[in-house]
Amino acid sequence: SSTLKRALEVFKQQVENVAQCHIQLAQNLREEAKKLEDFREKQKEQRKKIEHLMESHHKQKTSLYKKTTDSKKTYEQKCRDKDEAEQLLNRNANVVNQKQYDKLMLKSSQTKATAEDADRTYQQNVTMLEKIMEEWQKEHINACEVSKFFESQECDRIHLIRTAVWTHTNQLSQQCVTSDEMYEEIRKTLELCSVQKDIDYFVDLRKTSECPPAPLPYENFYNSQRNTAGRALNPGGGRRGPLPTPGSTPTDPVYSTVEDSNYSLVY
Repeated sequence: SSTLKRALEVFKQQVENVAQCHIQLAQNLREEAKKLEDFREKQKEQRKKIEHLMESHHKQKTSLYKKTTDSKKTYEQKCRDKDEAEQLLNRNANVVNQKQYDKLMLKSSQTKATAEDADRTYQQNVTMLEKIMEEWQKEHINACEVSKFFESQECDRIHLIRTAVWTHTNQLSQQCVTSDEMYEEIRKTLELCSVQKDIDYFVDLRKTSECPPAPLPYENFYNSQRNTAGRALNPGGGRRGPLPTPGSTPTDPVYSTVEDSNYSLVY
């Protein structure tokens, strides 16, 4: 058979094999990616409990921190109002009448009471914020140092990703080796290709005869017509030779004899 045809058949088969290996490699990579996705979701669920608790403390801390800063601003403003009322009372104590003095005295008392209320609110908020921050820090310490939850998760994550990348690298490397082995089969088949063998095979397969066809002779049209007419006048073939002279038989005058053993009797 044709060596080139055989090489092309092997080439086609090995390319299909390489493609099949790539399909299998893609499937393996999808499976490994699925493992990573499952691992990520598992760690996410494990973190939810601690993160939820820490987030709750964080929200309380953030809210109370804002409340405390606002109460501080209010407290400072009320203190300034109280100081202004006291200064106004002291400056006008000897220049105003009793009624005006009583009004200044009332305002000073009111601003003082308001400042004291703002001070108490501010102190309460500071105390509550300190307590919430202690609880928030405690949860952080418990998660990061005591239970080492996040550290453990990070170790698992690094280990798994390292293993996955290692596995991917081995799979890709094996794919290269397998592909090269298949390509080597193609090269081996190509080395067996022989131009002379393929030409001899083609000639032997497609040859018609060992001898060239006979030449086509010239035939005169009129000679062909005369020959045809002659054959029609003498359908029996060529002329017979002269007949022998028969002799007479004295005893049988009806028949004649021919003195030739090869001549048949005729009535």
